Order: sequence, then C-alpha cells, then structure tokens
Amino acid sequence: MVQLSDKVRELIDGKNFAHIATIMKDGSPQVTTVWIDRDGDTILINTAEGRVKERNLKRDPRIAISITKGDNQYSGAWIRGKVVGMTAEGAVEHINKLAKKYTGADKYQGYTPNEKRIVLRIEAQHITERL
Repeated sequence: MVQLSDKVRELIDGKNFAHIATIMKDGSPQVTTVWIDRDGDTILINTAEGRVKERNLKRDPRIAISITKGDNQYSGAWIRGKVVGMTAEGAVEHINKLAKKYTGADKYQGYTPNEKRIVLRIEAQHITERL
C-alpha cells in the first residue's frame, strides 16, 4: 500500500469528484463518476450492491481513480490500486456523510430502502499527482 501525500488527502477531503475505472468481464474498461472519501490512507467509495462497478470489482479488484480539483481540472491525482474490502456496515451513514459533503443535504436524496449500500475500501498501489 502506498501512503497518500498531504496534498492528495486534501484533494480527497475536498468537494472534488472522482472517476473510477473498473474492468468488464470482456476486459474492456468501465468508468463511473463518484463521490470519494478516505479513512486514513484507505480510499472509500460508496455504491449500491448490484451495480456494474461492484460486480466488476468482485471479479477483479483492480481499480484506477482520477480525481481533479474542481477549480483547476489540470491539477489532480491519478491512482491505481485494488479493492481490499466491501462492507455494508456503516454504508448508509457513509452515503449520508458524502451527501453532506457534496450537496449540503443531511441525507442522500437518492437512497431507497430496497437498495443495499456498500463501502468499497481501496488501497493505493501507485499514485501520480500534479498538485
């Protein structure tokens, strides 16, 4: 696991969107825009069970993340890593935390009770940054 620099931590902690790339069953890439968070040097992404990214990462835990500053898209970090854990524990609280960060709302407005939220725990293996 590669440690995140202070500047990358600040980037993740800010209101900056990330794009994650996962690998489809046929080997082609799949990219999704996501909200991003961290727990120390572990990167956190929240999703719903059954989504394409979750299915891809269960089969192949490799992931690439691109995150740029909202006010300067040429400034950012590009991370390659792997998913080391997926958990439903605390996932609803986590999506509400992200909603507060990104939208100011106390609760995630897209949540439905029949959906099972999960938190992806990601360890960085390589980081390129231009910050």
